[in-house]
Amino acid sequence: MLKTTTGQHRRLRIHDTRLHADPTRVVLRPFHLGWQSASAPADRASRLVADVAALSEQQVAAEYERVIQDFAERHWQTEQVFEQRYREVEAHHGLHNAGFSQERQRLIGAYFCHEYTYAAAALMNPSIVPHPDQSGMGQGACRFVMSLRAVGEGHISSIAFREGIAEDDGTFQLWPQSHFATSAVIDEPTLTDADDGVMVHRNPESTLSNCVIFPITEQQRGGLEDLRLVRFEHDDGSYEWIGTYTAYSGSAIRSELLRTTDFRSFDLEPIRGAAGRNKGMALFPRKVGGRYAMIGRQDGKNLFLLRSDRLDTWEDEGVLLMEPRYPWEFIQIGNCGSPILTEHGWLMLTHGVGAMRKYALGAALLDRDDPSIVLARTSEPVLTAEDADRSGYVPNVVYTCGALKVGDALLIPYGISDSAVGFATTTIEDLMAMME
Repeated sequence: MLKTTTGQHRRLRIHDTRLHADPTRVVLRPFHLGWQSASAPADRASRLVADVAALSEQQVAAEYERVIQDFAERHWQTEQVFEQRYREVEAHHGLHNAGFSQERQRLIGAYFCHEYTYAAAALMNPSIVPHPDQSGMGQGACRFVMSLRAVGEGHISSIAFREGIAEDDGTFQLWPQSHFATSAVIDEPTLTDADDGVMVHRNPESTLSNCVIFPITEQQRGGLEDLRLVRFEHDDGSYEWIGTYTAYSGSAIRSELLRTTDFRSFDLEPIRGAAGRNKGMALFPRKVGGRYAMIGRQDGKNLFLLRSDRLDTWEDEGVLLMEPRYPWEFIQIGNCGSPILTEHGWLMLTHGVGAMRKYALGAALLDRDDPSIVLARTSEPVLTAEDADRSGYVPNVVYTCGALKVGDALLIPYGISDSAVGFATTTIEDLMAMME
């Protein structure tokens, strides 16, 4: 159960829909032998290929049949994935003109793949934006894209998606997922060690709701965390969907950008400059005063307003915007996604951390023309966990990376103790009434 402060049930509607971690959702991923041991022989992969090459055609047929019986029904285009993986191994280990039969190639590919449960441990920290395709939507309805942080084996975070439709009466529906999930594929495999950006694309025959973006580069190796999506309007009126997220290498973090115009191909690129070293950056949905603007937490405790002339470079550490003021946020405050423009000004959802490291959601209103001016903020939490919802992968946490405005309604997907995702709706006016 979740609650808000006094009057919550009149001002915030908690929906029954919940999304949970699911160990049954798996994808086929490349299996790298070097991951198993730092002291693994350099030629271990070549030896494995040689072992399969030494099998008779009869043995190959029997082994491959076992693989197909075990895995073909659990994945989408399984044999095509094996073939693609073989081609990658072939190119890397110089196997051109080896003369292997198609079945032997597929078997080799299978040895270099494995199932990965990308959302077995946790599902959390959603953000939500209007879908690029609004065809067929009536007045007061909005097709949306929701991103989710999915945590799987090895505590690796990836980016998953769900699509749906939200109405201005506060109702919504999620599109179903198929049994199969697929991973986005890097366009240029040689760039995984590069410090620059990379481009990935989803299979053209896979829906967005069944696509997962995994860490690609060495900087991302430990995970892609807490994507904050926004539909950004450029000066010429065109739209681009941009997300800020934290790339974790296993020992260091940096902020990066996800950029797309169609959710079919995605650019993943670093945010350069001194301001990009911190977590939790959120981009305004358009320029403010002729410059790009972001909300960040530069000192780990307070919120800052950042400005830049370039989307990919943020040198200015910004100006102090908000400090913890109330007991439920004394430890730290942070943004919960990109600010939303309303007739009152920029609405910014926030989170606060109080005693016993308990997280709660709040809100603030920033001046439309000068967002460095805080016009109002909530003195009590808008949403906080209680009872069973306090237990989970990370207990006592309510957290979101963005909300969706449809008319005067606000749809807020939120993480519950890093174990599930719930949904709440309110109106802009009711949220304004909670501020002082």
